[in-house]
Amino acid sequence: MSRQTGSAADGAQSASTGFRETFGAEPAGVWTAPGRVNVIGEHTDYNDGFVLPMAIDRACYAAAAPRADRILRVHAAQLGETVEIPLDALVGPGSAADDRDAADPDMSPLADPAVTGWAAYPVGVAWVLQQAGFPVSGADLYLTSTVPVGAGLSSSAALECATGLALAGVSGFDLTTAELAHHAQRAENIYAGVPCGPLDQMSSAFGQDGAVLFIDTRTGEVRPQPFDLAAEDALLLVIDTRVSHAHGENGYADRRAACERAAEFLGVPALRDIALADLPEAFAKVAVGLDEPTARRVRHVVTENARVQQFVAILNHEHFSLPPLGHRMMQSHASLRDDYEVSAPELDLAVATAVVAGAHGARMTGGGFGGSAIALVDRGQLDAVQDAVRAAFAEQGYAEPQFFPAVASAGARRIV
Repeated sequence: MSRQTGSAADGAQSASTGFRETFGAEPAGVWTAPGRVNVIGEHTDYNDGFVLPMAIDRACYAAAAPRADRILRVHAAQLGETVEIPLDALVGPGSAADDRDAADPDMSPLADPAVTGWAAYPVGVAWVLQQAGFPVSGADLYLTSTVPVGAGLSSSAALECATGLALAGVSGFDLTTAELAHHAQRAENIYAGVPCGPLDQMSSAFGQDGAVLFIDTRTGEVRPQPFDLAAEDALLLVIDTRVSHAHGENGYADRRAACERAAEFLGVPALRDIALADLPEAFAKVAVGLDEPTARRVRHVVTENARVQQFVAILNHEHFSLPPLGHRMMQSHASLRDDYEVSAPELDLAVATAVVAGAHGARMTGGGFGGSAIALVDRGQLDAVQDAVRAAFAEQGYAEPQFFPAVASAGARRIV
């Protein structure tokens, strides 16, 4: 087991206490999985590209115990709601009554109509694991989380990964880290109906203390990179705009579909296969053959992949410095705002204001349409940046933003 930090100890205690109060028994264990901040590399994961996320010290905690009756009972602490469903009654794509290919994560969702909203995520994990042949037993599951919901920090992936480990733990089977991430993503794609790529679940599963993860989403290779901002007397500040997003209800699916159309039109497996040097020609072809907005989607993906690789090269350079990292972050945000069109006025204001107030760079993080921005800030400038963003939001009549430093943390694991 990974070392247990103070916050993890508090989360474990909260989950254990909540389990006892809710179910009147002792849990068999407590498992946790973190949220994530994507440092750079947005909307590249479902294009087989490169991403650079890190797990953070905000996490979902799952206290669980087995049941003998094959009932899955899940309680969500923050909502005060409980869902109960027989495992043998779960309905989803790829079931015996459905001859479609359940291995295809892009297929349309066909979830049990009785399981909607938040419950589709943990129940979807149970369904996916069953479909994959794992011997999932009945369980009581108590979920509590410190990951802000709708903030673009992958609260759903944290829930899915914590649930997957808890179900494996009480059912008596093992999941590799790669299996955990894969099945958690499939639960979100197929059961919850959100067409996300593997970024979020891989971040939550593979996270490491003090490191960002350079992930090749085509091969599944994960290469941790040192990210010791404390040594530079700096930090990565999360600015939660408190503008909630819901990927299943916004343009996320449209952006993914546009990228897939463009890749097919260009005759490549995915946009990852377009080299930066070939971008002008590809842009012109797509603009004429499809449409100009789709060409701009292509430009974002190709240039964002290049920015991720440049960011990693800077991290590993013997003369490492923060301003070049901040510059790539600003380029990324501009591309997400103008070419991919997934930003929001609150995100744009947070980014611009943070930089004027002294941040080395800032960008939106996550799928967009709301959520959080991140800013690379010298510790001595922290108060000035926070005060400036808070004042700018107040002037525009926006809700007061929330702030916290993102600390690179360990991934999904059992803690009790």
